Amino acid sequence: MTVPAEAAVEEVAYYEIQKGDTLWKVATEFYGNGAKYTAIFDANREVIKDPDLIYPGQKIRIPQQG
Repeated sequence: MTVPAEAAVEEVAYYEIQKGDTLWKVATEFYGNGAKYTAIFDANREVIKDPDLIYPGQKIRIPQQG
């Protein structure tokens, strides 16, 4: 008998950009390392077109680092 494997579920947190935020600052807050801002940028390319241009009120996904 074969038991089907459960689909992998990626854990994701959500964050709303605040005035004065940068992706570096958000990455530092969530990952403890600002250089990991690229993971946030890559996960939000449909919302963020340029990592240097983010705006208050934007809602972004923060992928969990494994």
